[in-house]
This record gives sequence, structure tokens and C-alpha cells, in this order.
Amino acid sequence: MAASNVSRRRFLSGSAASAVALTTTAATSLINPLDAAAQAVGVKRGDLPDLTIKEVKVYVINRTSTRPAAPAAATPAGAIAALRAPATEQVASIVTNSGIEGNYTLDARYFHTNWSNLGWLDYAKRILPGKSVMDLPQFTSQWEPDQRRVGQLSYASAIDNCLWDILGKAVGLPTYRILGAYRNRVMAYGSSQHHPRLEDFVDEVKRCKAAGFKAYKIHPPGGSEPNPDNYKLDMEICTAVRQAVGDDFSLLLDPVGAYDRPQAFQVGRLLDKLGYVAFEDPLPTSDIDGLAELCTKVDVPIHIGEFIDSPYHYSEYIRRGATDAVRFIVDNIGGISSGMKVGRLAECFQLPCVPHNWGNVFDHAVHFQCELAMPNAPWFEKTMPQAGVADLQGAADLPYVKDSFRVQPDGYIYASTKPGLGCEIDHAVLDKMLVRVDT
Repeated sequence: MAASNVSRRRFLSGSAASAVALTTTAATSLINPLDAAAQAVGVKRGDLPDLTIKEVKVYVINRTSTRPAAPAAATPAGAIAALRAPATEQVASIVTNSGIEGNYTLDARYFHTNWSNLGWLDYAKRILPGKSVMDLPQFTSQWEPDQRRVGQLSYASAIDNCLWDILGKAVGLPTYRILGAYRNRVMAYGSSQHHPRLEDFVDEVKRCKAAGFKAYKIHPPGGSEPNPDNYKLDMEICTAVRQAVGDDFSLLLDPVGAYDRPQAFQVGRLLDKLGYVAFEDPLPTSDIDGLAELCTKVDVPIHIGEFIDSPYHYSEYIRRGATDAVRFIVDNIGGISSGMKVGRLAECFQLPCVPHNWGNVFDHAVHFQCELAMPNAPWFEKTMPQAGVADLQGAADLPYVKDSFRVQPDGYIYASTKPGLGCEIDHAVLDKMLVRVDT
């Protein structure tokens, strides 16, 4: 296989003493990001530009979007059905006195108990102007009791990501270098849509392999009519995809929590035979007992975390042996700052961290910055388009962002040298697409 399975459940014997030591820069970055930024370029903190926040605004953009539609809570698998529709997009903008602008998307996201971007601008305008980017931790901390109980507000995630973008631009470095660079590339896997037919997956995985990908993740049909969940069809797809690419290609399966326990055990045993390297969200995230049992009965590593809404909620899964690899969505847990906390928690228990990376170029960028700073992040999830789209890798692109992510012939995504998140706004294009600027 191109990538070996992770060593089984060693984290229960792990301890703080066995954790990989963090570098000084990496340790400093979450405690005092501004000091970390200055340290990264060898200057004094006072030599940095004025990072007092002057203005908060939102670009409202009109274009035909290829992003997934907003999900319904009752159908988690249907939550990522790739529906196509015209959309109005929103991009957050935070600007400092020195004119440095940080950006992040305010698009719809997957179902989350505390998720909404409605009201983001009013919230950000109330707490940010006059504050300094150096105060970043206070805007995303979840230590307050209410946030510990219900999870992080989505508002904080976009703020956090914008401020990390500003910090990188202030010192001319990609954000991951301030976080504590570990690598400059990450192995990519093509991440499918929920195609309706077996043949769609077989065709796409062949095209992925020809394009240089070394791995592919199946999101099987299901979630709503006319393609209800069908674990037996999923098994047929998994078998056909393996036959299509041979044994020297890594494969992953993500049914988005659609199975019950007997179905998950049956599918998991098939994945063992087929040599799959990941079985993501086989059961609902709330079924910790079932996940722990599944981890003891199959060899394919279980990946959990996409639907966890606070960094404080991961410890129970790790303590009870209910996952072999940890996932997160920065939007759900408080931005890049919280994502790095989750990654380091996983590292301390000898677990891989495999961030969710679905969506547009901004979504790819924030998770990629985390992955580049984590020694335990083996994969970059590359969103694939619907069957029939000519550009295999173009699903995440935005016309008003100059940058994109492309897998190279060796199977890796390479880090950009651009500062901040590496998503440069093309204002000549953006201005033509603007509906308005909300301030």
C-alpha cells in the first residue's frame, strides 16, 4: 500500500512524558501570536506595523457557486450532497490601522449545534475595532463556562482565521511558519462528492490516479432520495474502486455517520480485506460506545472529529479508545488556534490528526496552514468536483482569489510562499462581482 495503517491504539499507553516536544516558536504561537510572528522574522515586537484593528466589513459577492448547499440537521449524509445553485457569497474583512487586511469566507457550513454566520458583522464590529491583533487569543478562547458547555461560536472562527492572515502578512510569512513549520508539503487525497452511481467513483478514481494522486476518499451515495443510504451498495463501490486502482493506492471511506453498528462492523471487515487506510465517521459521532467497540473489532483506522464542536470534547474519544485518528473543522471549534490545540492533543497521545478540508480555497488554506505545522498530519483533503466537470482539481477555486491548490505529479500539495493564509484577493475581479460592502 502507498500509506501504511497507523499503529493500533498505542495512545492508551502514552503519557505526557512520551509526547513530542514542541518547538519554542510553536509553543509561543498560541500563547502570544504577535511575539511568535516577530520571533519568526527576527525583529522586535515594536518594529511590527500598527496592528490595531481599524475596520471590519463584509464583501457580499454574487456568482454562480459550485459549493455544497447548506445541510439539514436531520440528514447528516445529505448535508454534503453536492447540490448546485446560484449563490451569494460573503467574505469577511478585518483591516488594521496600517492597512493590512485579513480575509476569510463566511459561507454556509455543515450542520453544527452552534453554527450561524448571521450577525457576524455586528458581533465583530462590537468587539474588534480599537483592539490589537496581538489580543487574538481572547477572541477565540472557550474557557468561559458558557462556551465550554455549548461549544465555540462560529463568529470566533472567522475572526481567528482573519487575524492569523493579518499576522502572516505583517511579517511577510505564511501563517504556518508562525505556527511553527514542520514541513512544506502534505500528501493529498482526492475527496469525492456523493456520486449517485458506482461507475462515477470508478471513473473519478482512475482520473485521480492519472493526475498524480496517491489516495482517494469515497463519499458514497446516500442521505436523501433518490439515493438513500445503502451500505451494501457502498461495499460494492469500495470493492470496485480497489479493483480499479490496484493495491498500491491508498483508499478511504466516509459514509458520514450513516451506518448502524452491525452495518459498520460488516463494512469495516470488508475494508480490512481491501486494505483501506481510513474508515471515517462510520457511526454517528454521539455513539462513543459503538465507536470504541468498532475500534477493537476492525483493523482499518477509525477517523472521528468532523462533527465535534469544541476542542474540549475530544478528550473523551481519546480516553475511551473511540478513534484512531482525530479530525476537526476549524469553523466548528474556533479557528486555526483551536485546530492547533486539537492537533497537539492528538500528537501527545500518538494519534494522527487529519483535518477536514472540504469547501472553497479559504477552507483548504486554513486547514493546510495547520497541517504544515503539525508533525502528525499525514493527509491533505482535496475536494473533487461533480462527475463530468472537466477540471478535476478545480472545485475549490474562487474567481476573485488568485490562488488555488493543485496536487503535483508526486502526489503532494506544496506550501505557498505568499504571506498569511496564501489567499490573495484579486480586487479587479472582486469589484466586478460585488453586490455591496457591508460596514
